[in-house]
Amino acid sequence: MHENSQLPIEQLRQIRIEKLNKLRELGVDPYPSKSFRDHLTSEISDQYEKLEGKEVTISGRVVNKRHHGKLIFIDLKDQSGQIQVYLKDSDLDKNPNRENSELNFEEVIELIDISDFIEVTGIVTKTQRGEISVQPKTFRILTKALRAIPVELKDKEIRYRKRYLDINVHSEVYQRFIRRAKFWKAHRDFFDKNGFIEMNIPVLESVIGGGDATPFITHMNAIDEDFYLRISQELPLKRLIGAGYEKVFEIGPRFRNEGLSDEHLPEHMAIEFYWAYADWNDGMKFIQDLINYVISEVYPGKTSFDIRGFKDIKFGDEWEIIDFKKVFKDKFDIKDVYKITQKEVEKKVKEHIKEIDFQVNIPRGVDNLWKLIRKDIKGPAFLINHPKYLSPLQKPDKDNPLMVNRFQPIIAGSELGNGWSEITDAINQFERFGEQEQLKESGDKEAQMMDIDYVEMLEYGMPPTFGWGHSERLFWFLEDVSAKEGVIFPAMKHELSDETKRIYGIKGDQISNE
Repeated sequence: MHENSQLPIEQLRQIRIEKLNKLRELGVDPYPSKSFRDHLTSEISDQYEKLEGKEVTISGRVVNKRHHGKLIFIDLKDQSGQIQVYLKDSDLDKNPNRENSELNFEEVIELIDISDFIEVTGIVTKTQRGEISVQPKTFRILTKALRAIPVELKDKEIRYRKRYLDINVHSEVYQRFIRRAKFWKAHRDFFDKNGFIEMNIPVLESVIGGGDATPFITHMNAIDEDFYLRISQELPLKRLIGAGYEKVFEIGPRFRNEGLSDEHLPEHMAIEFYWAYADWNDGMKFIQDLINYVISEVYPGKTSFDIRGFKDIKFGDEWEIIDFKKVFKDKFDIKDVYKITQKEVEKKVKEHIKEIDFQVNIPRGVDNLWKLIRKDIKGPAFLINHPKYLSPLQKPDKDNPLMVNRFQPIIAGSELGNGWSEITDAINQFERFGEQEQLKESGDKEAQMMDIDYVEMLEYGMPPTFGWGHSERLFWFLEDVSAKEGVIFPAMKHELSDETKRIYGIKGDQISNE
């Protein structure tokens, strides 16, 4: 039984408000502060033989209500599942004590609607058709809802804006965000098993670093100074390595003031960790073990995934290794990508990229050429041996100082993480920051800032260290959903519907007091 959806929302809402007022007139509190639930609905279904004939108290949302003469059938849903409440007119007292907000049979018929939250105390039984049910002795309302959860919700705009409705309507969305929680829990469990300590570090930074990205800027009134929302957790965590911790990580939000797409959100969750006395080769094996562990915990028994149009991507096997220099020679006939000139970059970009919406310097040009190669790689694979000019915070290779000790996992045509051996030479790091400063001064807004305090920390000494970071894009890919589908409340432009403005007396952005 559902409300007449043909009626305007204002009229449907007013009908419910009248029922709310009637409840109060009867002395019933329609919003009590506590439920006395002692069983989940799933426990009754799973343990029927043990609970049959016994009294239980359950609570949840009314998702369906069917009235047949002197019988009412109510489907009650909680987080664990759903169960039927089977109600006869003789089950409830006609004149109950109102102290506990209890209702009689006629009041249940008249005043309880779809989406209300209720509490039922009764006997576990089965109907004549064999359906496990609860036959009530008492019936309490816990929350009188003024609107009904819709039966269908197809408009993506509404789904993203009102995710609480989307989750109620679509069980697959509900389950996805449980898996998202398990995704990060599995990370924490894996790091705990391997002796890492989770550290909380600031979100506001006076100097941003650890990635090529445009930052958000805010202002701290207390000290009258601008700050940046972090684009990475990298530099604070590495300071902790310098402080003497040997295995540290953080899971938290980072912010990059860039475009929205199916693979990118300006605000998203990410993990970074740093491991003293380890290098990138140690890290590569560790990351493969990490991802395999997370998959086993979130998707038990599943090792093959269809992602972004790529079929049967298999995890668990040894990953392919892709060498940066070799792949550029094979694809673009570039003899030595480490020594490429500005003129060569401009020529290759012009030959292979139709729409150029970036500054064509060596780092940006080579990076965009790499994206042409990357989009066709199924994976899982590791890209290794990046040029130094693409890696301002990574350690140069001892045999080829124009190359760094770094790797990235490539899955379904995208980079889904970044791992590297750290620079521990303070002078070299200062020079690398200086190169980034020059790029920034030439107009590259994503180039990194000079962080003198970090250089000073390195002068006190930091041990050889492996660093790694990835975002929740890995989860979106495993789920094969867009970025907005993969987060609970995606950022959207603030808007109010016309019906909302009418209901709450909002004129423009202001609530009317008239």
